[in-house]
Amino acid sequence: MHMPLTKPNHFNADEQAADMLELGVCYYPEQWPRAKWEEDARRMVELGLAWVRIGEFAWAHIEPRPGEFHWEWMDEAIEVLGLAGLKVILGTPTAAPPKWLVDRHPDILPVDAKGVVRKFGARRHYCFSSRRYRVESARIVEAMAGRYGNNPFVHVWQTDNEYGDHDTIYSYSDEAQRAFREWLAARYGTVEELNRAWGTSFWAMHYNSFGEVDLPYNLVEEPSPTHLVDFMRFSSDQVVSFNKAQVDIIRRHAPGRPVTHNFMNQNTDFDHYKVGDDIDIASWDVYPMGGLINGRLSAEDKARYLRVGDPDQTAFHHDLYRAVGRGRVWVMEQQPGPVNWATHNQSPADGMVRLWTWLAYAHGVDMVSYFRWRQAPFAQEQFHAGLLLPNSAEDQGYLEVAQVAAEMKRLPKGELRGRAQVAIVLDYESRFATRALPQGRGYLASAIALDWYCAVSRLGVDVDFIGQHSDLNGYKLVLAPDLVIADPAFVTRLAASGAKAMFGPRSGSKTRDMHIPEGLPPGPLAELLDLCVTRVESLPDFHRETVLYGNTSHRAGAWRETVRTGEKVLATFEGDYRTGSPAMVGNDKARYLATLAQGDFLLKLIGDTLTWAGVETLPDLGDLRIARRGKLNFAFNYGSATASVPAASDATFLVGGRELDPVDVAIWTE
Repeated sequence: MHMPLTKPNHFNADEQAADMLELGVCYYPEQWPRAKWEEDARRMVELGLAWVRIGEFAWAHIEPRPGEFHWEWMDEAIEVLGLAGLKVILGTPTAAPPKWLVDRHPDILPVDAKGVVRKFGARRHYCFSSRRYRVESARIVEAMAGRYGNNPFVHVWQTDNEYGDHDTIYSYSDEAQRAFREWLAARYGTVEELNRAWGTSFWAMHYNSFGEVDLPYNLVEEPSPTHLVDFMRFSSDQVVSFNKAQVDIIRRHAPGRPVTHNFMNQNTDFDHYKVGDDIDIASWDVYPMGGLINGRLSAEDKARYLRVGDPDQTAFHHDLYRAVGRGRVWVMEQQPGPVNWATHNQSPADGMVRLWTWLAYAHGVDMVSYFRWRQAPFAQEQFHAGLLLPNSAEDQGYLEVAQVAAEMKRLPKGELRGRAQVAIVLDYESRFATRALPQGRGYLASAIALDWYCAVSRLGVDVDFIGQHSDLNGYKLVLAPDLVIADPAFVTRLAASGAKAMFGPRSGSKTRDMHIPEGLPPGPLAELLDLCVTRVESLPDFHRETVLYGNTSHRAGAWRETVRTGEKVLATFEGDYRTGSPAMVGNDKARYLATLAQGDFLLKLIGDTLTWAGVETLPDLGDLRIARRGKLNFAFNYGSATASVPAASDATFLVGGRELDPVDVAIWTE
């Protein structure tokens, strides 16, 4: 069980959050002639950068042959950067094991869900369960931390790089199978208990020993959902233990130096909160253009936001990783222009790099680092923009970073992001559950949660994210769009708190064993609501349900539940199937929605729910977004027309003004 924890103070007082936003850049000295290093470092400082990240892909340059270490180039690079006035973030290089190591120990390679070995030639080509790779990872981290742990220019350490990138959390290797069986034995104790939890009496799936259990892939039909969710839990735990092993080594050699990991957008393959327990700063990599192309919006909205990105996806993840870092969050890679890896790679509008930077600061980010300093003229990322062009000329991103650096001087120092009045629950095991049992191709929990977040944001309300382990003190409203596996202890704490709660469909519908609760869904939520879900439906795209809410009919879709309830009915289904049955019910403490609301219907529901909880809102902001950090107020215009900023009459504008052009930012105090 993930229990509430007080964040340990592993870092020195002088490494606490900066008084003002700091800027940085990702740099690869091994990719450029030595003669460029001093000039690059000087130009970084002149631009206003304070941080530089290096090293996360440098293993083959550090150790080109087994046991043959070449530290001199890295010693020199760190010294050049540090003497120029830059603070170094040093990445452990385990995301890219060298070819000689793969050839020597091919069992470190991951295996995909079709049973095919994923080979050397890119990155992240390792299996988290490989015992040999864990030994080799510890060895290189020990060597690096031993050499640079007390280096005065190395201020922060990053573990590995982007856990989960390119679907690399789940491996189906022999080593993963061995480790999974050991994990199951530790979890269940006896194979009889595993058979009960997995429901192996169904389809004669009974096991006589843990040694008989295989990994859940290449089956004729889907595996037991408990089998699949346990594999996801196991894989998540492998990431956590792999990361912790590196953190423990770094802490021994670099006491007082913060440790971070750079998480990703739209990835819930492992429990980020548990990795967050072992680090000091949660950082993440921000690529809104690819996020839009791969994201939740309709084709029409993707066209409308083509060069600005989804107005809520980036802010959502700033707030999420602020929770993972328990208040400390950085951007380790900020997109500075078009990238290379999405199905299409459009350029952001001029001004968006500046907007994204201020958006990060508004949502609690203390440092924004741009990827990368100079565009590479070779290898896989030749089309990925940098702050400089390949010939070292300034690109658009460079100019916008310079503008941010100048604007920073106008703002007061020491402003911190405070606790919001509204919290959204993001529970990773519940995400595993919906992937194991989606019950419909149109059900995507990540999109549903983002839709709810968008509705709150369009009404001008700040949001925190919480897990079921989090402190609830001070929240007026807790929103749970997809809390499939509800922890009874969390529900009890929520019941005792001062917060009201709104639950989406499927909440409380599965036990930790992935069974239907004995008393039927919503399981533990019965402590808050007199409610029983007796039937669920997933619906095709060509069909939409109609819900009567107030005096207005609204369209809903994708999911519908039939419920029995003693609570007040707040909305009902219309149409020719079970017309008049409850679509939303509630009492003074909690509400439950039995369908998936979207668009104007969801905006109306969320607005009414905020009012019910005593949270003040603004009129629908449309393409404008508002955020607050201390006494600073921020507005961001994602639309194509000038917008009016909802500032008080006595507002003092520090950046921008009351009329905000497209792709522009306003910052003011009241």
